Amino acid sequence: MLIDGHWVEARGGGSRAVIDPATESVITSVPFGDGRDAYAAIDAAARAQPAWAQMTAYERGALLLRAAYLIRERIETLAPIMTRECGKPLNEARGEWNAAADLFEWFAEEGKRAYGRVIPARRSHKRLLVLKEAVGVVATITAWNFPAYLPARKWSAALAAGCTVVGKPSEITPMSAMALVNLLVEAGIPAGVMNLVNGKAEDIGQAFLQSPLVNKISFTGSQRVGQILMRGAADGIKKLALELGGSAPVLIFDDVDVESAAEQAVAAKFRNNGQVCISPARFYAQRGIFEEFLEATRARIAALKLGSGLEAGVTTGPLVTAEGRERVESFVADAQTKGANVVIGGSRPQALGRGFFYQPTLLTNVNPTMRISCDEVFGPVMPVSPFETLADGLRQANATPFGLAGYAMTNNVKTAVRVYEGLKFGIVGVNDLVPATAEGPFGGIKESGFGSEGAAEGLLEYLNTKFVSMGM
Repeated sequence: MLIDGHWVEARGGGSRAVIDPATESVITSVPFGDGRDAYAAIDAAARAQPAWAQMTAYERGALLLRAAYLIRERIETLAPIMTRECGKPLNEARGEWNAAADLFEWFAEEGKRAYGRVIPARRSHKRLLVLKEAVGVVATITAWNFPAYLPARKWSAALAAGCTVVGKPSEITPMSAMALVNLLVEAGIPAGVMNLVNGKAEDIGQAFLQSPLVNKISFTGSQRVGQILMRGAADGIKKLALELGGSAPVLIFDDVDVESAAEQAVAAKFRNNGQVCISPARFYAQRGIFEEFLEATRARIAALKLGSGLEAGVTTGPLVTAEGRERVESFVADAQTKGANVVIGGSRPQALGRGFFYQPTLLTNVNPTMRISCDEVFGPVMPVSPFETLADGLRQANATPFGLAGYAMTNNVKTAVRVYEGLKFGIVGVNDLVPATAEGPFGGIKESGFGSEGAAEGLLEYLNTKFVSMGM
């Protein structure tokens, strides 16, 4: 753990093993702390915050640019660390580290644009100003599916805004976050500005909620934990940003090139083995192309290669945990019980004896009573259903309490406009099933949470607005 510029063991002496999901073997052990470590990190961040906020945006930006450079320089060392702890293929791990570098690069520049404004006053003896100031100490809690990108998305914006940070990575995949923090230290981030605490989620979360020194919590994870944080934050009226996942629909219209649509759909669905909060989750192909799309999709799923992400040619790794695989199995069993057909996959691969593997799976005859239709599977299961008209497609797509991402594939401009206006999600991709980017705002609506990450909106999340009215 990094606290006040020093790598330290947990105050209680605890440690936790990190497991390789492809082999089920122990990679290493890392310090595993509790609330005492969290409070020490919060105190360090609070002490460092005034000086960090007083640095110019140009000075902070130079350090963030240095961090981006170091990430790109070390990618061939960093990627295997990520692959070993979360299973994703090396090419995906390289892509994630590059995307993390993009975030630090973007916010290094965006921090210089934390603009205030002068308001023309209605009285000549007054001067009215709006200032943007750092929120203060920010606590971040991130999930295991993108162990470098998710922390980077929060830390880069918070640091650029002049906030200090206490980060809590997932206890399942802490190694990438530790490597990222180490690069920030090497880049010159002052002691106390960036802190990292690994440990018991409940204890650390309570410290974040209860400490008056923490000004904001930014969380990416489950709806259940998001609800706990909302209730706890109410006591201290603490700022929150919540990204709680979703159940993203994809509408595939009959004017598309079916082979191309299937290729994009399979690539997006099985990226990171479906363990992506904006992963396409519910596929709806228009009736006229339904059978053709189904067959094109089946063929591409059959071509996926399952195995350790460290092996050449592997396209699909294991699920990150045994519990995650059991969840996927329960979704498929529920669907089959209620009438779904398994076109391909639907079980553990017999050829791979160890590791948390599950075959990429294609389902048809899916109906709204199935869990796969209304909950987040977070795994390699692709349900495909037909729809008739645009209105029918939108009705099915929007039939969810989640509101993170929704997609459409069409070559008709009028259809595209009607769809992006009609989909009730915070992120909409039209002919783009991987819409996350540093320069675009990322965030959901409805039960997928609130707040934005990335883009100008991501910087504003870490800034307070101060209004100044001065008499002359």
